[in-house]
Amino acid sequence: MAWIGPGFDSPWVHQDMKKDSNKKNIAVVLHNIRSAHNVGSIFRTSDAVGVEKIYLGGITPAPIDRFGREVKEIHKVALGAEKFIPWEVAGDIFKIIQKLKSQKFEIVALEKSDKSIRYNQFKSQNKNLALILGSETEGLSEKFLNLADQILEIPMSGKKESLNVSVAFGIAIFEIIK
Repeated sequence: MAWIGPGFDSPWVHQDMKKDSNKKNIAVVLHNIRSAHNVGSIFRTSDAVGVEKIYLGGITPAPIDRFGREVKEIHKVALGAEKFIPWEVAGDIFKIIQKLKSQKFEIVALEKSDKSIRYNQFKSQNKNLALILGSETEGLSEKFLNLADQILEIPMSGKKESLNVSVAFGIAIFEIIK
């Protein structure tokens, strides 16, 4: 079963948020993000850059729970952005990625990997792009990385090996839309 949030026909969506022919069509795929606060932050940043849709997979919390109630932690951080961006709870994230591939989306994973390139070296000519992010602690599995057309990483200079997932998303997505 898939739950679907507001679409472009929603009264919440402003006319100026509708498709601009010069910008990239960006989808975001969140897999096993545990924190509702991180999800809310990703919604808010997605709104800032004009993401077309967010897919929520695995244990990633949705803005509306299974009883139809607003998830307060997401709303608190997203500040209502979850009402503007179409979203879908995806039962099988692999099927979503395959669907996006069939729609000519370039699949880009954000993960540290032997196959990754620096996020600021990535240049895409594709108008359709899907950015995949994984769990705060485990990241994305090899199965997901193997589906990606490109893997991006943010280089780290300190002792920690990674950034908070919502912070990493913000850094990467603003570079991608340049």
